[in-house]
Amino acid sequence: MIGMSIAIGSDHAGFDLKEAVRNYLEELGMTVKDFGTFSTDSVDYPDYAFAVAQAVSKGQVPRGILICATGLGMTIVANRISGIRAANCLTPYLAKMSRRDNDANILTMGGRILSPDQAKEIVKIWLETPFEGGRHLRRINKIRELTGG
Repeated sequence: MIGMSIAIGSDHAGFDLKEAVRNYLEELGMTVKDFGTFSTDSVDYPDYAFAVAQAVSKGQVPRGILICATGLGMTIVANRISGIRAANCLTPYLAKMSRRDNDANILTMGGRILSPDQAKEIVKIWLETPFEGGRHLRRINKIRELTGG
């Protein structure tokens, strides 16, 4: 993970957790591209989800993390972008499965649901879990065929 680049973004409800996760990623030696927001002032989550998802989709970074109140809004927006497989992971098991079986390239989390320690554990597992490939790759390819992305 050292030297790996990752995008991160949040709305106002996810700001505090984003800051904790960003600091954690930097402690791991990762290069973090922070797309904001940069305070708890009210903003619209689609702007940040779109920016991070575009960065991943265009290959500017291999993966991204998005945080709003629940993670749901960010997931919906990110998954509208071609090539994005965003997964809302509120447990370590979901993080593992999202990578192992779905090759998720964006992790979404809920800033009003998870503590910083819970989020760090989820992020660690999500970053460390490799994609298994095999039958799962066939399914991802099918998603690309059916959706054009």
